[in-house]
Amino acid sequence: MKAPGAKLQPPEKHQIPGVKIFNRQQTKKISTRLLRQIIASLCMELKIENTELGINLVGAKEMAELNWKFLQHKGSTDVITFDYAALKRRKKKCLHGELFVCVDEAISQSTEFKTTWQSEIVRYIVHGILHLLGHDDSCAEARRKMKREENRRLRELSRRFALSKL
Repeated sequence: MKAPGAKLQPPEKHQIPGVKIFNRQQTKKISTRLLRQIIASLCMELKIENTELGINLVGAKEMAELNWKFLQHKGSTDVITFDYAALKRRKKKCLHGELFVCVDEAISQSTEFKTTWQSEIVRYIVHGILHLLGHDDSCAEARRKMKREENRRLRELSRRFALSKL
């Protein structure tokens, strides 16, 4: 799946089938290899059967443009999720979508929440994947439930991976 405005990159060794990472920001150097391993572990843990997922790491300017174009919200945000498989998912656990993750927001929020920008990026990916699996955060009760699941998954991933190496 080609992300909007992204150039296709040659496949890397150890690429997870069905997951493509497009690093379109220049704020931080990111290990896409480690990020693929983290996403693969998360997908295995969630028992996802089929994956077609684009992960786009972007800067604040691009995120603000996407946020306005698709959601009519001003300014940047941490993650935007596009679900392309709402009907398929009802039959089996599959992901077919795209996540736009703002690295600049991760840096900013890591200071605010006293965490690392790397763990914030992983949190945003977990959050987006949970949305693709049908989790909702539009009302307070659903948001609390989703946040608990997000925190649990992030804790599990941080035990298995050195997120600071991202």
